[in-house]
Amino acid sequence: MTFLATLRLATQALLRNRVRSILTMLGIIIGVAAVIVTVGIGVGARNSVQAQINSLGSNMLIVMPGSLNQGGVRTGNGGASTLTPADGMAIAQLPGVAAVSPEVNSRTQVVANGNNWQTTVTGVAPTFQFIRSWPIASGSFFTQSDVDSASKVAVLGQTVVQNLFPSTSPVGQTVLIGNVPYTVVGVLSSKGQSGVGQDQDDTVLIPFTASMERMTGQKNVGMLLVSATDSSQTDAVQTEITGLLEQRHRIVAGRPDDFQIRNLQDIAATASQTGNILAVLLAGIASVSLLVGGIGIMNIMLVSVTERTREIGLRMAVGARNSVILRQFLIEATVLATAGGAIGALLGGLATVLVSMTAGWATSIPPASVALAIGFSALVGIFFGYAPARRASQLNPIEALRFE
Repeated sequence: MTFLATLRLATQALLRNRVRSILTMLGIIIGVAAVIVTVGIGVGARNSVQAQINSLGSNMLIVMPGSLNQGGVRTGNGGASTLTPADGMAIAQLPGVAAVSPEVNSRTQVVANGNNWQTTVTGVAPTFQFIRSWPIASGSFFTQSDVDSASKVAVLGQTVVQNLFPSTSPVGQTVLIGNVPYTVVGVLSSKGQSGVGQDQDDTVLIPFTASMERMTGQKNVGMLLVSATDSSQTDAVQTEITGLLEQRHRIVAGRPDDFQIRNLQDIAATASQTGNILAVLLAGIASVSLLVGGIGIMNIMLVSVTERTREIGLRMAVGARNSVILRQFLIEATVLATAGGAIGALLGGLATVLVSMTAGWATSIPPASVALAIGFSALVGIFFGYAPARRASQLNPIEALRFE
C-alpha cells in the first residue's frame, strides 16, 4: 500500500470520530498557541529594547563624572565633573575612536513666536549628530566654526518645534534661550521616547562653547560622548580612554577614578541575554502543554487500537503486513499532532496580534519559530503515537478476529 493510500485511510479513520479527534488535538493546539504567543512577545520585547539602545547612538561610550573626595567628603558618582573639552580632544586622537562630542546640559525656558516652553538645552559639538545617528529634518546642523566662535545658533527637537512653532517653519527664526537670542539653523528628525520613557525630541542643541560661556559659566563639561569605529572595538576603546584619562587627571594607582565609562554594547548584550532567558523560560513552560497534548494523543490512540482490534485482525488476515498497520496508526497520530500544531500556530498568531493591539506591546513572530513549533508538534505525534502503532502491528490476527 502506498503512502498516500495509507494517509487517506488514516484521515478517514480520524474523520469518523471528529469530536474525539478535535478534543485530542486541543492539548497540542493550546501548547503551540502558547509557544507562538510567548515567543512573539519575547522577540518583540527584545527587538524593541535593542532598537531603543541603538537609537541612543552608534557604538557609543559615555564618559561621565565619577566620585570626588572634597575636604574628606565623597561627592558620589556624578557629583562633580572634572571632564574638559581638552579631554575630549585627546580621546578623539585614540585609535578606534570615530568621533567625540562634549555635552553640557541645562534646563531653562525657551521663548519664541509668542510661545514659551521649558526644555533641556544641550551644548554639543557637530559630531553629536553622527554619534547619536540623528538626521536633520530641515535646515542644517551647526558647524565647527560655530563652536569655535561660540555662535548663537540652535537646532530644535520636534517637541520644541510643536510647542513654539506649531504652524510655521522655525528655520531662520529667533528663539530666546536664557534671554539670549539664538538663530534656529535646523530641526532634528523625531526620535521618540528613550528606553526609560524620556522624550528625546524635547531638546534644544547649541554649541557647547556657547552653553559654557552663556549658561553654565563653567570650564568643565557634563559628559563626553564617544563613538567607536566598530562595535567590536568598544571594549578596547574603553580601556584606552580609561588609561588616557587616568594619566591626564593624575590619578595614582589604587585610587578611585574621578570618572566612569558606560558601554552601551554591554547594556545591549545584557538586555538581549535577559530577553533570551525569559523567552526560553516562557517557551519551556508552554512546551509542557505540548507534552500533555502528546500524552493525550497516546491515550486516544491506545483506545483506538482497542476499539479497532477486529478491523486490524481482518486486514492482517487478508494480507496486510505489520509495517502497513504500524504506518497507518503512526500516520494517524502524526496527522492529529500536525493539524493541531497548524491550528495552534494560527490561533497563536491571532492572539499575538490581539495582545499587540490591546496592550500596545511590540511583538514579532519569526517564521522559523512557527515552522519549529509545527515541526515539534509533529515529532510529539510520532513519539507518543509509536507505542500504540507498534501495539497494533504486533496483534495476533487470529486473536484479533476473536476479540469482542
